[in-house]
Amino acid sequence: MTRACSRRRFLGLTATAPLAMATGCGGSSDGPSTPSPSPTPPPGGGSATVALTRCRSYGAEALAALGQSFDRLGGIGSLVSGKVVAVKVNFTGWPYQVLFGRPPGETYITHGDTALALARLLSDAGARRIRFLESVPLPEPLTYAADAAGWDLSALRAIPGVEFENTRNLGFGSDYARLAVPDGGRLFSHLDVNHSYRDTDVYISLCKMKEHATAAGVTLSMKNSFGMTPNSLYGSEGVGEDRLGYRGPIHDAAEGGMRLLPGEIPGHQDEAVGVRVPWTIVDENAARPIHLAIVDGITTIRGGEGWWNPSIGPIAPGVIVAGFDAVATDAVAMAVMGFDPRAADFTTPFETRLNHVALAEEAGLGTADLSRIEVVGLTIDAARTPFRSSASRPGEAVPSLATGIPVG
Repeated sequence: MTRACSRRRFLGLTATAPLAMATGCGGSSDGPSTPSPSPTPPPGGGSATVALTRCRSYGAEALAALGQSFDRLGGIGSLVSGKVVAVKVNFTGWPYQVLFGRPPGETYITHGDTALALARLLSDAGARRIRFLESVPLPEPLTYAADAAGWDLSALRAIPGVEFENTRNLGFGSDYARLAVPDGGRLFSHLDVNHSYRDTDVYISLCKMKEHATAAGVTLSMKNSFGMTPNSLYGSEGVGEDRLGYRGPIHDAAEGGMRLLPGEIPGHQDEAVGVRVPWTIVDENAARPIHLAIVDGITTIRGGEGWWNPSIGPIAPGVIVAGFDAVATDAVAMAVMGFDPRAADFTTPFETRLNHVALAEEAGLGTADLSRIEVVGLTIDAARTPFRSSASRPGEAVPSLATGIPVG
C-alpha cells in the first residue's frame, strides 16, 4: 500500500532505499527488487523501426507525444509488463545552470516532464519496478539532483514502483556488477558498474539531443550510457566509495588516464580522447544493451553538450525520437540534426574523433543505414533542423519560450 510522504522526508529517506520503500516513499511498500535471472534480450535483426513524433513543448504534450511514439512502435507492453525497468537519465554538468533564460531540462539535461511521462507510460504498461539511474558526482541521493533539476518528485513517487539510485558507487548494492563485453572489447573487456545496471530486465536510455564538443561529436542514447561508469572506480580522484572525481581517466592520459581502469585492455593509454571515448561508448553498449532509446529533441542546445562549452546556442527541433534499436534511433536523430550517421571518422560532426555510431553498427549493435530504417510518424525531411545552420548561430540572444525559438 502506498503511503503519503513529504518532500523533505522523501529526499532524506532515499539515501537508504529499503527504508524509503518500507515507509511508503517511492510508491511501493517493499524495497528494491532482487536481481533478474533472465534479462530481456534487446531486439535484433538487420532492419529497424524508429518513431519520429512532433512535440513542441513539455507537460501534457510530451506525455501524449511519447505515448504516440510507443504506439507507432507497436507498444511497449510486451517489453516491460511485469519487468524491472532501469531508466538511465542524463544529469551532466553539476551544478545545473540556467541557459538562455531557460531551466536546464529545456537545454542540456533530462527534463523532468519526459521522465514523468515515461514513468506513467511504463506503469500503465505493467512495469513492476521503474528505477531512475545516473552517476551524479555528489555525496547525495539521486533525488537531490533531480530536485535541483526541477523534477516533480511528488508526482513521480506517486507512481507505483518508482525508485531512484545514484550509481556513482556501490549505492544500495553490496557488490559491483561485472558486465562483460561480448566481443572482447575495444578499450574494455568488461566494466564494473553499480548493481542496478545488472539487476534489471529492461534498460532504457532517456536523453537529450545534443552535439558533444568535448569528446563524442554527438551525445544521444548510446553516449548516455557513458555515465553508468561509477566515479568511485573510473574517476579522477582514484578508487574509493567516497570519490567523486570526473571520468577524465577514461578520456586520456592528460585527464588522469595513467592507471589501468577496471576492465581496461592494456596498451591503449596513449590513445587520444577522440579514440578512447568512442571505443568506450561501443563497449558499454555491447556490455549493457539498450532495449528502448528515447531522444528528447523538443528543446535543447547546439554547439556542445553543456554550459561549459563556449559556443552553445538554443535550438528547438520539436521532436521525440524513439526506437528499440539504439543505433538506428541515434542514426535518425543525427539525420534530424543535419548530420550523416555513417560519416567518416574525423569528419563532421566527428571532426577530431571516431564515429561511435558507425563503430556500433560495425560491432553488430544495430543499423545506422537510413535506407534500412523504417521511420514512422514524421519524415526525416519534415523534422530536419540543422544544428550547424547559419540561421541559428551559437551564442545568439534567445527569445522567451512564449515568443518562440527556431523550430523545425
